[in-house]
Amino acid sequence: MSRRLFLASAAGAAACAALPSEAAAQPRVLKFSDHEPLGGMRTRFLRDVVFPAIERESHGRLKIEAHWNGEIAAAYDALGAVSESGADMATVVPEYTAKELPLHQIFKSFPVGPAGGRQIDFFSRVYDEVPAFAAELEHNNIVPVFFGTGYPVAFFSTAPMAGLDGLKGGKWRSASFWHLDFLRNAGATPVTMHWGPEIYEAMKQKTLDGLMVNVDSGFMLGVHEAAPHVLVSDDLWLGHVYLLAINKTVWDSLTAEDRDAIRRAARSSYPTLGAVMASSLEAQLDDLRKAGATVRILEPGEVSRWSDATRYREVQSAWAKDQMSKGVAGAGPALDAVTAIMTDLMG
Repeated sequence: MSRRLFLASAAGAAACAALPSEAAAQPRVLKFSDHEPLGGMRTRFLRDVVFPAIERESHGRLKIEAHWNGEIAAAYDALGAVSESGADMATVVPEYTAKELPLHQIFKSFPVGPAGGRQIDFFSRVYDEVPAFAAELEHNNIVPVFFGTGYPVAFFSTAPMAGLDGLKGGKWRSASFWHLDFLRNAGATPVTMHWGPEIYEAMKQKTLDGLMVNVDSGFMLGVHEAAPHVLVSDDLWLGHVYLLAINKTVWDSLTAEDRDAIRRAARSSYPTLGAVMASSLEAQLDDLRKAGATVRILEPGEVSRWSDATRYREVQSAWAKDQMSKGVAGAGPALDAVTAIMTDLMG
């Protein structure tokens, strides 16, 4: 055999021998689905902070293939998509799947709660201290790996409103069954209406007086154009959690090393989330003002009076009894446990 032929053969053999290790070096790609477009604070935080942290902590063994704006699944279909392997990971909003995630509805049952980074403390404690929540997710074949939180509730009114006492006698729309009860107890007429052009038309025609909605959604959907008088507070708790969940079968198939990498990525991302949320909220309020809205931050005493007016404890108790009558035996104990954590955090 000539020297040239020998070297060529040796190189070929070496290349073949290298194939398995090169293949092994290829990252595991996890397909991710989100119902919102890339551009808001939450979606940018996932793309710019959380996903790079996962890739960094796994030393490149894991890579996130992100799909935004409902490309894989719309908001109401996200749980089914990740549960049934339509996606490896997805943002799941429990409010949209109340039947499958009844205990997770408890979060929105408080009219007042922690703001900014303290929201993260609250949800961390709930998932650490109340096993029923992780069990409910596992029952749906998903595992939570990170959670984002929402902006506070705001009241967008078609007419100037000095304070929340102005809700009395008015017709107010909300998408939350909790908030509809809160509005009723505060003296308003709660309105259930499909989201669409009819809402703007109703406000223009003065047959709807305003919306109770998280401030960022109100701005992005242009609510302020028809209801430019805005009352808001950091303490007006939305309780809206955005779970970054992974299919349990996929999670179990990861090595222990890679599961730990994802956990580390989440822990390293949380400390910056509170500050990002605070600055983003200020930017949202500034944008509302620039768009011509009148924005007033409620005083602590006003927020406290709103909390009393909602009679939320009665609403929670009625909900727990209803859920237990439907076979959700853990509703009462879970509500008690979450209430204890909320009370402790709020002092």
